[in-house]
Amino acid sequence: MKRILITGATDGIGLETAKSLVSLGHHVLIHGRSAAKLEQVLKTLRSLSDDASIESYVADLSNMNEVEAFADAVSAKHDHLDVLINNAGVFSTSDPLTPEGLDVRFVVNTIAPYLLTKRLLPLMDSTGRVINLSSAAQSPVAMDAFRGERLLSDGEAYAQSKLALTMWSRALADSLGQDGPAVVSVNPGSLLASKMVQKAFGVPGKDISIGSKILTRAALDDEFANASGQYYNNDAGEFGPPHADALDAEKNAQIIRAIEEPLAKQLH
Repeated sequence: MKRILITGATDGIGLETAKSLVSLGHHVLIHGRSAAKLEQVLKTLRSLSDDASIESYVADLSNMNEVEAFADAVSAKHDHLDVLINNAGVFSTSDPLTPEGLDVRFVVNTIAPYLLTKRLLPLMDSTGRVINLSSAAQSPVAMDAFRGERLLSDGEAYAQSKLALTMWSRALADSLGQDGPAVVSVNPGSLLASKMVQKAFGVPGKDISIGSKILTRAALDDEFANASGQYYNNDAGEFGPPHADALDAEKNAQIIRAIEEPLAKQLH
């Protein structure tokens, strides 16, 4: 039995992955923004197994202090975590700027999972895994937009935030080497039937189990154990190259610096 934390687990790919992992007998920690939705999901998941081991955590990932508190709550209850699946993400929002003046899409999709991962690394060893939800949509990061100095369209911000996530995944994997958990970025599949896809593109989307199946494999199967720093493209069904910028060590380091700068200012 593995202890697995999934962010954004109240719907979409996150929920389907939680269902899969609970059914397989793993100890699953689920996260969401809404306590009410989490309670409903807990009931659903507990109905899948008489001896289901599930916990829930509430946090708004656009607020870095809440991310810190989330990590502290997990660390206070557990001294070991096997898998962290950074699944939560946002495509569009009616209010794209945080009170600190940063773009919510970059904060939720890139910065929050970085902070959560860094805070939970002490619970993880070399057998662990960090699975980051990337996307087939990846485009070069405009650093002024990343700093909140210029607003992008939803599609631009999403694609850039997902490349930035893929970039720090590789940078962190390189820095941890053999001593830390494997850090892998995964495109779970394009245009799957999540609320995000339906809202953003107005299409029903493909079977969402395409995404949950690859995340379950990434969490459990041996093929991902030695894949740290790699990118798995589920559209192609194999590991492959991400956007070229994610293969550039200096650009990856620049993203890390751009993430850590606002964190240093915001956390207290």
